[in-house]
Amino acid sequence: MSARTVSLVLSAVLVLYFVLLGGRAVALFRDGSPIAVAFGIGVLLLPIVGAWVVWSTLRFGMRTSELGKRLDAEGGLPDTSGLPRLPSGRVDRKAADEWFEERRAEVEAAPEDWRAWYRLAVAYDIAGDRGRGRDAMRKALELAQD
Repeated sequence: MSARTVSLVLSAVLVLYFVLLGGRAVALFRDGSPIAVAFGIGVLLLPIVGAWVVWSTLRFGMRTSELGKRLDAEGGLPDTSGLPRLPSGRVDRKAADEWFEERRAEVEAAPEDWRAWYRLAVAYDIAGDRGRGRDAMRKALELAQD
């Protein structure tokens, strides 16, 4: 199953869960006691926050995908197929570090180029640093909008 299919299925399950939580919140409101109403508000906030998180994550993924397609159309999508891999499929750590340093140098040479930031995000991902990879991708998205 593709990552897109998995995310859509999980989003659908979350929507169902949010609807069920909303029903519980309404039941608590109908009770009318101050404690039940307070719990109802809390239970109602969970799906609202959850929906925002799901939307933010899906939006980030869609924008990232579009940026990747744009970079691919330009012929600038990073190719990691030549990097040595471990039996698990992960890129060898030393090779990942070397490839990362090359991408970092690209960003230092052209800090306003969204393409370099996109490739740096991929390098962070290969190196196993997903948090910094997301930050680099956010920077690429920001620069691509200008």
